[in-house]
Amino acid sequence: MATNHAETSHGEARARREPPPFRHVTVHSIHHLTRHLVGVTVAGSDLQGLTIEQPAASVRLLLPPPGRRELIMPSWNGNEFLLPDGQRPALRTFTPRRVRPGEVELDLEIVIHDTGAASEWASTAAPGDSAAISGPGRGYAVDHDASAFLLAGDETAIPAISQLLEALPTKTPVLVRIEVAHPDARRALPEHPRATVEWCDLPPGSPPGDALVSAVHSADLDPGTRVWAAGEAGAMQRIRRHLFEDRALPRARASVRGYWKHGRRGDSADA
Repeated sequence: MATNHAETSHGEARARREPPPFRHVTVHSIHHLTRHLVGVTVAGSDLQGLTIEQPAASVRLLLPPPGRRELIMPSWNGNEFLLPDGQRPALRTFTPRRVRPGEVELDLEIVIHDTGAASEWASTAAPGDSAAISGPGRGYAVDHDASAFLLAGDETAIPAISQLLEALPTKTPVLVRIEVAHPDARRALPEHPRATVEWCDLPPGSPPGDALVSAVHSADLDPGTRVWAAGEAGAMQRIRRHLFEDRALPRARASVRGYWKHGRRGDSADA
């Protein structure tokens, strides 16, 4: 199978940096948080030493092939992970809601869509099922000198937004805008003394992200505001254009991440 290595300035193929090794885990417990959100706790001695220093960081979850429960470990070929048969493994990226090193446990929150490897796995997983975790990936460096923060995301961003609310300075105003496809997806968030939370209901039939984009457009941002946004990739592109082109916000003051792409079953990015 052909691979797309990055190239140097001389046109030579350059291998990508290999991600952190996988840590074997098993499903410890499953609990439904809302109608479309499942909490999965995984555990295992391999989680010892896993530390996550910044909020909104990520881990990659390796799943068994569709329809199977046994885990098949992939190999790194210098550009991507591949299974022994040359196929790509089921890898999905999530924000770990909590890591409990003393109990070697990690909590994930998985949104259930109509299709998708992670949704199908979370809907059928049972205690004792095998998986693997790799990470952590990059998190968010909090600017303690910011005059205000805007946190914007859809349901997939709720774990990261929850972590950010716990990490942001308590004296700083925080605007929170969260798009939900169903009213029952609203959840209690961590308390922040200066946070203003607005839940944005997505109208039936509207493309994912429409309500969130509108909420960001209407947000009153002073010049010192820092923005963190995550959700559907197309909506995040629209938010980037609005922030950087319409508002002329310096790029260093915004972190905008596409967590998933509407209509694609592939790997989510930076969740």
